[in-house]
Amino acid sequence: MDFRCFESLDLEVPAEGAILTGDNAQGKTSVLEAICVLVRLHSPRTHRMTAMGRFGGKGFGIAGDPWGSERQVRSSREGLFLKADEETLPSQSRYLADGGLVVWMGNEDLELVRGPGEGRRRYLDFLGAQIDPAYRRSWSRYRRALRAKNLLLKEGRPRDAEILSYEEILVEHGTVLMQTRARLIAELAPLAAEAQRAVSGKDEPLTLNYLPASGPDLRESILQARERETRLRQAVVGPHRDELDLRIHGMPAAEFASEGQQRTLALALKLAQGTLLERRGGKLPIYLMDDIFGELDPSRRNALMNHLPPLAQKWITTTHLDWMRETPSLGDIGRLRVGDGKVTFT
Repeated sequence: MDFRCFESLDLEVPAEGAILTGDNAQGKTSVLEAICVLVRLHSPRTHRMTAMGRFGGKGFGIAGDPWGSERQVRSSREGLFLKADEETLPSQSRYLADGGLVVWMGNEDLELVRGPGEGRRRYLDFLGAQIDPAYRRSWSRYRRALRAKNLLLKEGRPRDAEILSYEEILVEHGTVLMQTRARLIAELAPLAAEAQRAVSGKDEPLTLNYLPASGPDLRESILQARERETRLRQAVVGPHRDELDLRIHGMPAAEFASEGQQRTLALALKLAQGTLLERRGGKLPIYLMDDIFGELDPSRRNALMNHLPPLAQKWITTTHLDWMRETPSLGDIGRLRVGDGKVTFT
């Protein structure tokens, strides 16, 4: 395996999932991260696959049967090796085409509400990439073209023809991102509002609004920003600067919502994400819940658990199980202890 702190690990848990207990910095989150990589080739902790290998190792390997399909992911200096049901796959797109779905929930989700816009864009990107292969493709090509354009702008000498060629790519794929994000937010808004009411137990009107950084016409915005971009030596308009506006009672949630309301709003966004994944993706996502219960009072915790799909697989990390005394039954979910580089059943 050689993944994070684990030299090897072999687990077989019930279909309902598992609760992993243990002290901090023992590897609980790494188990959830490995599942996320196996299912979606994505880590919520890093953009670099090589960073997830065990220190001193030459890469890592993960294999499993998370939704009735045997999957293998191996990462080394030579790149990614992907396999599904004994078939070697040539690309990430092929691997993900019939893959599973994931909702990641963690304490860092509070930054969705009060942090910079980058976190909210990542939230939309992770959702869009799971629902629509065209979104993932456009997101990847847009990022590469944006990186190339910024490098040319930083050179500070005329490279107009090359910049224009990359801008054509930015317009083509940026428009796909903008159109898809607008549709996603329109579908998420009522789901998030419903989850906000359910988890808070109060009538707290939540609204989501899409604020495209370039306005409705990306090509025209790039044209108008050309002089400013030349002066600043970076691209200043496009979906890489979009914003998701969050409001409670019509007021900006980052400024006027209490911390309890902000935590509830973050949960509502992830619950809405899960509902939309199920509707649009045609299957239940796996819920990876990383140490989120310590900051929740019993009523919010219970409302959260009641809002989750009963048949969805759930993986939960926690430092203790005291909260379970006041939480609805989790059925036959497995109980695991993590410590000293090992995971044992309890």
